[in-house]
Amino acid sequence: MFAMNRARPECVWTLGVAVGLWSAAAPLAASARDTNDARPNIVLILADDLGYSDLGCYGSEIPTPHLDGLAAEGLRFTQFYTTPRCCPTRASLLTGLYPHQAGVGNMMEDRGVPGYRGELNRECVTIPEVLRGAGYGTAMAGKWHLSHIHFAGREQLNHASAVPFWEGKESWPLQRGFDTFYGTIHGVNSYFDPFSLVRGNTPIPTVATNFYYTDAITDEAVAAIDRQTAARRPFFLYVAYTAPHWPLHAPEADIAKHRERYRAGWDAIRARRYERQKELGIIDPRWPLSPRDPRVPPWADVRDREWEANRMATYAAMVEHLDEGVGRILAQLKTRGADQNTLVMFLSDNGACAEVIEPAWYDIPTRTRAGAPIRTGNRDHTVFAGPENVWQSYGVPWANVSQTPFYLYKHFTHEGGIATPFIVRWPARMPKGGAVTRQVGHITDISATCEEVAGADHPTQFGGRAVLPGEGASLLPVFEGGARTETKPIFWEHEGNRAVRAGAWKLVALAGKDWELYDLEADRTEQQNLAARQPERVKSMSRRYDDWARRCQVLPPNQLPPARPIIPAGQGQATPD
Repeated sequence: MFAMNRARPECVWTLGVAVGLWSAAAPLAASARDTNDARPNIVLILADDLGYSDLGCYGSEIPTPHLDGLAAEGLRFTQFYTTPRCCPTRASLLTGLYPHQAGVGNMMEDRGVPGYRGELNRECVTIPEVLRGAGYGTAMAGKWHLSHIHFAGREQLNHASAVPFWEGKESWPLQRGFDTFYGTIHGVNSYFDPFSLVRGNTPIPTVATNFYYTDAITDEAVAAIDRQTAARRPFFLYVAYTAPHWPLHAPEADIAKHRERYRAGWDAIRARRYERQKELGIIDPRWPLSPRDPRVPPWADVRDREWEANRMATYAAMVEHLDEGVGRILAQLKTRGADQNTLVMFLSDNGACAEVIEPAWYDIPTRTRAGAPIRTGNRDHTVFAGPENVWQSYGVPWANVSQTPFYLYKHFTHEGGIATPFIVRWPARMPKGGAVTRQVGHITDISATCEEVAGADHPTQFGGRAVLPGEGASLLPVFEGGARTETKPIFWEHEGNRAVRAGAWKLVALAGKDWELYDLEADRTEQQNLAARQPERVKSMSRRYDDWARRCQVLPPNQLPPARPIIPAGQGQATPD
């Protein structure tokens, strides 16, 4: 079934320094899965708003030895794409569909039209639903963000109201294929006391002292590995970290380790990352670094440098915690004798986030559980990021660094919004050596990949209803060192930002703006717009985009109906489909 020793003509540039990934791990134990079922376990790890260049193996100065080690033993993609936003990516990741097909064309509001219901519909089938039907155990830890949330003003967020935050639980993880779940239903949360924390189907409070959500997700993932390997059957584990999404929360001791590094400023850090990416073979030296965002001043002109350095230091501490969590997961696989036949995949959900958060945003609390006022936003430079009672983001300047060398960020369909690190390791099936592939992958490919390696067929019906066929294709040939024989155009739309990539050509537009055309082989940082020179190519590709948009139920933002009110549990239900 698997071709193991193909040549890797397209995989070049091994990782410069092999990292001792498991030097602290326990000795290899006998496998807990005494079974003839040789199908692999699958561990899918998703970061939240991690930038393209934020890992050491993608050019960063942030210490990420465990993910670097994963890359040193596996394969890194340089051209892997997600959607431009968190919940649409999660919908595509789990279903293999474009987000509009799965019902999550925008965010969590129900707009009353098929592509924009705000949670997974019943015309899609998820990876855990398919794999559980094929005999896999399924577990999830972390951020769900695929269900409606009801907010009773700020009372729920401020821990002052017991009003249920859910409309219904039909779209929660246990109802979409997972045997076990620990995590948050909502998308953005405190790292010290997260809202909408759930175990199984039961909301639970944050009761532990010294609680830090990244570490709690890791604890649950490690426990899930123990349970699943003891069950002696293959398993699918989905670990969805919230790090390093804002708010910038981290223990002070961890932040302090990074402050001196970022006193050098964003210009110097960005330039170093760009040079390192060229050395690693992550980018083509022909591609120029995109210019500094015009909203960002030169570092030499910045007045509050300590405040700015602290923002990035806090972000780096969050990434480092995430990396440590991945290291613990990998170590536990080895301890349980499951590391060799486990396919591990790591990626981010979109590009770096340049949002400047504001106190008026509906899903930000104003007080901690203990009653302390929360200082929100980036305007008061006497308030430093890190502690529980401060909510900040790192904004445009540092997002510009995280998304080196690309243009724009999360929300947008230019490369800076949709390009992500993607690292894969599977010792039992994949060649080793830390190779880099320039083949293109897309978030819709993950589902097809999981189904193929698990020996599971994508159903035409599920739960008595017809389900759509997947849009992606398995990445297994690339994992094994070959090439996929068939490639299709890839499409994007989010809040009017739109794009299509066919081969090396990309047509892309900001919401309400004209199409731009780029040759990504020569210019992946999107600096030379060729639309005026090649009008026929623009027409042809735009027609393909229009055909896709009609097929996948995509609507322009100005044609979307207003959001329907979300009804809290126990007070009636929303209008059914």
